[in-house]
Amino acid sequence: MSSQSSAAAGQSPALRPQTTLITAGRPADEPGQPLNVPIVLASNFRAGHQGQITAREYSRGDATPGWEALEEVIGELEGGEAVAFGSGMAAASAVFDLLPAGARVVAPADCYAGVHALLEDGRQQGRWQVELVDITDTAAAAAAARRADLVWLESPTNPLLGIADLPAVCAAAREGGALVAVDNTFATPLLQQPIALGAHIAMHSATKFLGGHSDLLLGIAVAGSPQLGERLRRRREVAGAVPGALETFLVLRGLRTLALRLDQGQRSAAELARRLAGHPAITRVRYPGLPDDPGHARAAAQMTGFGAVLGFEVQTAAAANTVCDTVRVIRSATSLGGVESTIERRAKLSGQEHLPAGYVRLSVGCEHVEDLWDDLVSALARASCA
Repeated sequence: MSSQSSAAAGQSPALRPQTTLITAGRPADEPGQPLNVPIVLASNFRAGHQGQITAREYSRGDATPGWEALEEVIGELEGGEAVAFGSGMAAASAVFDLLPAGARVVAPADCYAGVHALLEDGRQQGRWQVELVDITDTAAAAAAARRADLVWLESPTNPLLGIADLPAVCAAAREGGALVAVDNTFATPLLQQPIALGAHIAMHSATKFLGGHSDLLLGIAVAGSPQLGERLRRRREVAGAVPGALETFLVLRGLRTLALRLDQGQRSAAELARRLAGHPAITRVRYPGLPDDPGHARAAAQMTGFGAVLGFEVQTAAAANTVCDTVRVIRSATSLGGVESTIERRAKLSGQEHLPAGYVRLSVGCEHVEDLWDDLVSALARASCA
């Protein structure tokens, strides 16, 4: 039914995601109410009379108003039940805590360093078996998914920006009875909805694009069913992996401008990727928005945009270090998704030594694209002379 016919029938038309970012998670629409949910700094709440159980008693187990507002927005965007955690890794850990001892986990060989460390710790403790696969190889990834208990996916992957065929791999995992979780941090709910593509859980490091200002730590797991959402809430409660009141407020405030920030960032990322691909100092550019990128067709089929993160390679680690050290507008920093552009040579990190030595990940923010380009050209020239 079209929006026009829904309105004619007396039904409210479904809002587009950019509008949901603005309208969801607000206080009651009544005179005298604030437009934004205020920060509620409370760990304890007044008990009911004569032992009556109230909606809120203790904030580790009972959501605060700030959690509820944030979870409402992300849940609507992702099409599931959102559960907020103290960090992205806390959200990831809660998903892994759903597994029985000895479970088999399939994950990307190109995987976020924090999740890779979590996988290795659990493997060493005998909590699970781990199989790392090239998730851009759909046949291999699907075959591994059919024999897994949990399939953990990233698409685009961090940091090499590989694209998985999410519908195919999720379907294969479900055939084998596996739980499927997709880290949707790079795409955000505006560009990709993993639950609609077959995943059971969509996960976000809200520290990055959702918050958008490099000033908080917070994670969100979105469950595709109420039962799974309840299991995740239980993990949050018993593990104490709760978000802070200020952090939830800051993410909710950041979400209001996500569509604007992401639009600016990915337009600039696409232009920078195109220019870098023609620069003589660059040996390879990784960005799914480039027509010749190996993941382009797949990303175009399952995403509504290609995101604001790209990667490029120079000849040597020393050249990559020089680029990162000499940019002036772009910031040399390890995280991403903020209004400021950030750059990093990922192979310098422990556990990431397998990456190409000259690979640089660039998260594109909201600066003017010509200033970013001038900054990169100058840094690349210094690297060539070093």
